Order: sequence, then structure tokens, then C-alpha cells
Amino acid sequence: MSHDPAPAALPSGPVRLAGVGLDERRAIVVGASSGMGAALVRQLAGEGYRVAALARRKPELDALAAACAPACAATGGAVISAVHDAANLAEVPALFERLVRELGGLDLFVYAAGVMPKIGKEQYDTALDREILAVNLDGAIAWGNECANYMRTRRRGTIVGISSIAGDRGRKGNPVYCTSKAALNTYLEALRNRLSESGVHVCTIKPGYVDTRMTQGLDKLFWLISAEEAARQILAAARNRVNTRYVPLRWQAVGTVLKLVPSFLFRRASI
Repeated sequence: MSHDPAPAALPSGPVRLAGVGLDERRAIVVGASSGMGAALVRQLAGEGYRVAALARRKPELDALAAACAPACAATGGAVISAVHDAANLAEVPALFERLVRELGGLDLFVYAAGVMPKIGKEQYDTALDREILAVNLDGAIAWGNECANYMRTRRRGTIVGISSIAGDRGRKGNPVYCTSKAALNTYLEALRNRLSESGVHVCTIKPGYVDTRMTQGLDKLFWLISAEEAARQILAAARNRVNTRYVPLRWQAVGTVLKLVPSFLFRRASI
């Protein structure tokens, strides 16, 4: 469990990640067509970053780039769109190399891709489970490994993985989604430990309920925040080199309590 201090207040000007100068603002966001990923691209572009925005849906990427154009003109930022299915691991190395070349380097990477299909109470579907793992975990590892190898040789950079509070316990509502996020947490922690002597920081983000396509139609949502607010908190955590951040922070108390609930009681919960 993280015991990081509360995030510092966001400055009124552009957010600057540690060690990143004005001429060194280059980022890749995977899972950028909607939700937190799109909000991160909008914020980074507004701060003068050159951002590569990746997702499966080209129309949404085109609309995002168009929406960011005025801000980019004002700040000197840019949005480079690339159609990519996070489950397509084979294309990651070449795509990573191309994007880094087009950006002129890489300072910040965010893996925001994720799927959470509805699972019936009596549904046990291995093919569907593997699709969840392919996007939520395998894609994160493929991109994370490329970033780690690149950044460690330059001894700088920040890697952000968007996980979920759902990864803290094995919830019966969607077993493999929880599994994918728990495994992602462990991978990010291990990557952070491995890169600790290279000047590269790895930040794990555990959002609660965020107003995105993934949460649409879900009942009994509380503490719901906008994707824009989540993006602000995510970048603040990355800037402050926080190891693990619940978004918003009050979910950390929920995560602490949930971890203390005995299994014989937790299994009775409806989540």
C-alpha cells in the first residue's frame, strides 16, 4: 500500500515533469481515443508537448487531433495520430521506434488502454478472458518493455500505467479484469524497482470511478470524477514521481479497508 503524501497543487501554467525541459516535451499515450487517454492528450498538447496518440478507432483519433489543433498552435505542441490495437504485440517494437523518431525522443509514456466487458454471473469464457488480458496486461508489458529499454539507456523518463482499484482484490463480478489489473500492478512495481538506479520513474495509477465509456451504464457509482480531472491528477502524480496514486486520493482509504476484509466476508459482497 502506498503511503505517498497528497499531491501538490497543480500550477497555473504547464505541468513540467521532473527533468523535462521546455524543449524536451515528448509523450506517447496508448489508448488515446476516449476517456482518460484522450483527456491526457488534450492536456499535454495544451502544455506544448509533442504527443503520439494511439488507439484502434481512427475517426476518434482524427477528431482528437482536430480538437487539439488550436492549443497546439498556441503552445507549439503537436498531436501525431497512429492507429494501433493494443493487443497487436508484434507491431509494437517497430511502431515504438517510428514514433520516437518522429517525436524526436521520448520523455513520458502513458499506457491508458483497457477493456472491461460485461461478464454474466454464470459466464466463464476463456476466449473473452484472453482478450481482456491481451489489452490490459500483455499490451502494457510490450510497450513498457520498449520504453524501459529506451529510457534506461538515457537515464531519464517517466512511465505511467493506468491500473484500477479493482486490482486490489479478487472481485467476483469480473474475475479476469481484476486479475489483469493486479498483474499490471506487480509488473509496474517490478519495472519501477528494476529502473530505480537508471533515473527512470514508473508510476502506477489506480483510478476509482471515472466518467468514461467503461463506466457508462454501471449502477451505484460514487465519487465519480471527469476524465479531465483524472488526467490532471495523473500528471501531477507523474510530475511528483509518486510510486502509486489512487485517483482521486480518497480511494486509498477504500483500498486499505478492502485489503483488510477477510475473504469469507469479501466473497459475500456484490462487487
